[in-house]
Amino acid sequence: MPFSSPPRRCGRLGSPGGLRGPGGLVMAMALAAVAIMVTAPALAQDNYEIQVYGADTVAPGSTMVELHSNFTFRGGNEAEQGVRPTAHALHETLEVTHGFSPWFEAALYTFTSAQAGYGWDWVGNHLRLRGRVPAAWDWPVGLSLSTEFGYQRRVFSADTWTIELRPIVDKKLGRWYLALNPTLDRSFHGPGTAQGVVFSPNFKAGYDLTRKINAGIEYYGTLGPLSGFDPVAQQQHQIVPSLDLDLGPAWEFNFGVAFGVTHATDHLLVKMILGRRFGGGGG
Repeated sequence: MPFSSPPRRCGRLGSPGGLRGPGGLVMAMALAAVAIMVTAPALAQDNYEIQVYGADTVAPGSTMVELHSNFTFRGGNEAEQGVRPTAHALHETLEVTHGFSPWFEAALYTFTSAQAGYGWDWVGNHLRLRGRVPAAWDWPVGLSLSTEFGYQRRVFSADTWTIELRPIVDKKLGRWYLALNPTLDRSFHGPGTAQGVVFSPNFKAGYDLTRKINAGIEYYGTLGPLSGFDPVAQQQHQIVPSLDLDLGPAWEFNFGVAFGVTHATDHLLVKMILGRRFGGGGG
């Protein structure tokens, strides 16, 4: 998945055709995910895949392999609700995404964690499905919808089975790139089920310093349930100065230093994403 999306390609606006075609798929995914989140029995921000999504999907026939790495220098030092502390934990996540059409992709995540005293452990797996409004429709913004669900072991997350609905809006304005992910999370196994749907907005603003370097600011938050946000001290807010490097059409690279600004947030971590496209013309 791209970290800094290119400008929208021009084309003719298409017709959704009811629930058929790419527009119908995005709508169907939204309705299905909302139905699950309403009827199924919230998810705190997890430091396994720290990324603001762009609206583009992987090209049809291509496979993107990404390694998400981060290390928490200053985090929680004590176990809470039977969940291991986060301080000095190294998280490695392998993400494999395949593009099935110009408007649909699917991804599988494998989460792992390494920490002194615990060793290296498998954390869990998530499956993600994403549909987008095709670039050929020439909308003024990029728009896609990601639905992610899966399992994490109880020692790493109090909420073991979760679902995430992530609308994605982005825009390229000259040298500027903007992306917004107003994410909704819900747990359906664990203490977070009582919270209902949790609002976790993410945002990115990047500026092309050169043709190869984009410098930006990323924001990650977890505000609490939609029925009533948590007190500010219990919310999670991370500010992440970041760099995206253009290493060629087949590669993706992102690096950032995350600073937590509330007591409930890990205070300092470093993250890196390295991705490589295979097949389908490479980029």
